[in-house]
Amino acid sequence: MKKLVFTKGGFHIDNRGTINFNNNFDATAIKRMYLISNSVHLEYRRWQGHKIESRWFSNVIGEVEIQVIHIDDWNQPDKNLPVKSFKLKGNGLDILYVPNGYVTSIKCNEALSKVLVMSDHALDEVDDEYKFPTDYFFNAN
Repeated sequence: MKKLVFTKGGFHIDNRGTINFNNNFDATAIKRMYLISNSVHLEYRRWQGHKIESRWFSNVIGEVEIQVIHIDDWNQPDKNLPVKSFKLKGNGLDILYVPNGYVTSIKCNEALSKVLVMSDHALDEVDDEYKFPTDYFFNAN
């Protein structure tokens, strides 16, 4: 199983403003990116994942919680799989790498939060989108 990787970013403030950065992130594999903002904060977008694609998540405004589950069987996953949870804040450009084989849930903890999602595959390059009902997994809060 490939591992989740959290890459800590940082920020610098001076009289000109703020710079958010992540100097340890290697973006070589990125082929596309997009922004997600939930229409209602505190609402979950869940469960969507990929057998082939890998994703990177970085919150750019506000705070989001990303829950992650490694899938054991894509046709009928165990409903009791363990859930890992990460909070990403919009200051510091932290990046969460979610390799292929996982599903994710995104919740905006603050109004107007935005999360940047990056993928290692172009749109429609592979048929690799899996969705499960919001209440499918028992261990998710």
